[in-house]
Amino acid sequence: MQKNIYDKEFFIGSPYWGESKYWSYRDLKVHFRVTGSESNPPIVLIHGFGASSDHWRNNAEIFASEGFRVYGIDLIGFGKSEQSLQNKINHLDNKLWANQLASFLDQVVDIKKNGKAVLIGNSLGALTAITTLSERPELIKTIIAAPLPEPVFISPIKLVFPSWLIKLKSYLIKLFFHIFPLNALVNLISRTKLITFALQSAYFHSISNDISLKRIITVPARRVNASKALRAMCIGMSNRTDSAKGPYIIEKIQNLPNRPPILLIWGKQDKLIPIFLAKKLIKLHPWLKLSVINEAGHCLHDELPKHFNQIVLKWLKNLKTSK
Repeated sequence: MQKNIYDKEFFIGSPYWGESKYWSYRDLKVHFRVTGSESNPPIVLIHGFGASSDHWRNNAEIFASEGFRVYGIDLIGFGKSEQSLQNKINHLDNKLWANQLASFLDQVVDIKKNGKAVLIGNSLGALTAITTLSERPELIKTIIAAPLPEPVFISPIKLVFPSWLIKLKSYLIKLFFHIFPLNALVNLISRTKLITFALQSAYFHSISNDISLKRIITVPARRVNASKALRAMCIGMSNRTDSAKGPYIIEKIQNLPNRPPILLIWGKQDKLIPIFLAKKLIKLHPWLKLSVINEAGHCLHDELPKHFNQIVLKWLKNLKTSK
């Protein structure tokens, strides 16, 4: 008997959506989930910091039921994907994850066969999505960024520093994160009630009784090499060049020929990236579109999935009918 996606026991809050699979990227194991008919147009869901493909527990099956082949990828360092980099990768940043995502679109999603992909990213996942678009626009039909991080410096500040200062900064960042007791910090947060406090900052409504959500975040954080992956990410993201940061990437996308449409979805009560920054971004780049969900925080796709899913499906339907 086929499961009903609207059956509460099966769908609501269950992180075990679709089929769990693995794929190899640069000899590193990558976990992903997939659901929906193979002949349907592809959607790829990209999680945010500390999360995984499981975080799309309230979205993936709905999109599949509406006629899409839905993938959820665990970025290197997160979820069930490789956390021990084994000297194969020196650092983790959005450029690396964008390359991982582009390879996934080429090899697993197979856009040559199945058509360009819709990318839907939460926060860090949205940054990864637009980074991929800036490098490989031919792979992507549209991007839904919910929300888009790094809007603090909305307009790129073009500063030139001497090479010796850049090298010194890089050295000090590496030294700091090798000295800083990340392992102890990760254990403290993931194994105590601090996890509830940390998660609540990303939600508007209370998540104190959401045991499934806490498992989604804490299980990967308790893996043996979680702190090593976090250190690689802290160093990588801190040492990025300006060209790898959000404002510069948006400017690059703006100048693309045949630029795919981008929709920003923001929680009105987002405490991590306040809504006024989204409005400022839209004012500077009116070609971006913005939809706001009231009474939602940073993880709006998970907090108010019904509203989020409706906005996404309406956007995709309008794209289809406008052509």
